[in-house]
Amino acid sequence: MAYKLYIPGPVEVSEKTYKAMTTHVFGHRSPDFVELYQSVQPGLQELFFTKDPVYISTSSAWGVMEGSIRNLVQKKVLNVCSGAFSDKWFDVSKRCGKEAKALQYEWGTPVDPEDIRRELSTGEFDVITLIHNETSTGTMNPLAEIMAVVNEFPEVRSVVDSVSSFSAVKIEKDKLGIDVLLTGSQKALAMPPGMALLCVSEKARQRAATANDRGYYFDFLEFHKNHEKGMTPSTPIIPLIFALRSKLEDIFEEGLEERFARHEHLNQMVHAWIDKHGLETLPPRAFASKSLSCVKNRYEWDLPAIINHLKTNFNCVIDGGYGKIKGKTFRISNMGDETEETMKELLNNLDQTLEALNYIN
Repeated sequence: MAYKLYIPGPVEVSEKTYKAMTTHVFGHRSPDFVELYQSVQPGLQELFFTKDPVYISTSSAWGVMEGSIRNLVQKKVLNVCSGAFSDKWFDVSKRCGKEAKALQYEWGTPVDPEDIRRELSTGEFDVITLIHNETSTGTMNPLAEIMAVVNEFPEVRSVVDSVSSFSAVKIEKDKLGIDVLLTGSQKALAMPPGMALLCVSEKARQRAATANDRGYYFDFLEFHKNHEKGMTPSTPIIPLIFALRSKLEDIFEEGLEERFARHEHLNQMVHAWIDKHGLETLPPRAFASKSLSCVKNRYEWDLPAIINHLKTNFNCVIDGGYGKIKGKTFRISNMGDETEETMKELLNNLDQTLEALNYIN
């Protein structure tokens, strides 16, 4: 049974995007592939707000997140941890055999740039990792303020995960001075899972060139060498690149500023619903995500019952919380191709579900 997805990823995929994936596959070392690869580059660079190349990886975002550690960390990495996925990055760093420190926050607490200044001032670190929009907690960290601090330390390379914020809000990679900005296909881009995008600065490539253990599959230098030929280092997921080209058409037809404004508007609709029911977002509202909402289950509602009722009666699904806050929170996505009409429908379905379960009158 296919349900309408209002979970924080994968999100709903349009028929147009699915249809784009039915194009016949061809050789990935052929002129046809070079044309396809190069056709998406201008749009990707515009969407990343960058002059740097944008590489395409047949992997989840975690592949290039781990790859960034292997390419860049030579001394010690500061992993900024404030939720399930940023916490995991610390574990990944250690599994890669790197010296690492977790700058740990309670889940739902936004990152304080002054804490980063204090840590980087020690001179211990040559890399910092940050998740812009922590999907598990619905917290959007103050990226501009954080990067202003990081840029005070020119020897530190920055790696920023924008998996659930990329294309939902403006992230000006070059202006912010981000060394590696990465994302995945299955969230705000509203494509199926299986592809990651990463934009790497020249400074990051120069650092990678001095690394002896950067591996092959996620080697920044291999990405760049193949990029210059209009190719990828390893066999690419060609159908998803066709889907990406179709999605870029949609994005620029709508307009970037209009897309950002739509996500903001839909997010505010969810916040209004939260307020109407006397609920709260997990993070302070000023730091709440623009692409999803993580809501405290303050009334201790039976979330599995709510989700089952939504599935059974309205053919849609929300998320019942992630990791150690599963059941204590629930998450509603407004990212990707959602519209005012689809979000109104979901919120109305939620109200009817709460009434049916006698949670509201």
